[in-house]
Amino acid sequence: MIDILKAIAAKIDEEKDYLTELDNEIADGDHGVNMAKGFDAVVAKLDAMDGKDIGSLLKTTGMTLVSTVGGSAGPLYGTAFMKAGAKLAGKNEMDSNDLVEAMEAAIGGIQMRGKATTGEKTMLDALCPAYDALKAGVEAGDDMKAALTKAVKAAEDGVEYTKTIKATKGRASYIGDRSIGHQDPGATSAFYMLETLLANI
Repeated sequence: MIDILKAIAAKIDEEKDYLTELDNEIADGDHGVNMAKGFDAVVAKLDAMDGKDIGSLLKTTGMTLVSTVGGSAGPLYGTAFMKAGAKLAGKNEMDSNDLVEAMEAAIGGIQMRGKATTGEKTMLDALCPAYDALKAGVEAGDDMKAALTKAVKAAEDGVEYTKTIKATKGRASYIGDRSIGHQDPGATSAFYMLETLLANI
């Protein structure tokens, strides 16, 4: 899990300019920079946590993102990681069912904190279809990699879907119909996280 979190941090850092560019088009242009700063802070804490259970790692990640990432992304992603961490408390290994439960808890945390649902041009438009695909795959007997492959494809499709809808939540909602045609930066960063998880399991 430490390696996965470091890989996510590296991916966010690699894509920070693109994420910021996306955010610039519909909001205040700081999503990539803020997320990279937050994950840099996470990485700085990870080596000291070697040997800790998965739940503790995710909880620390969440608390660090809340305290270091500006805008709405910090509280939303921070809550997601903390809720997932609570679900995986005490576990040193994660199976497919654990992943389904952790993702469900993470999405629940985002919905609670952001008062959002799908179809509002947010990270949920990537995460919710990904969760549905993951759960369906696991229930059909797929192993974790196969189920997560389907989840990543669903998240990618979700990012594409955000281009077609109007933002009704967050800073992007201020520009209304002008947000149509632009992809959501939060959905994009959520997709990157899932893609990186798949590449590192």
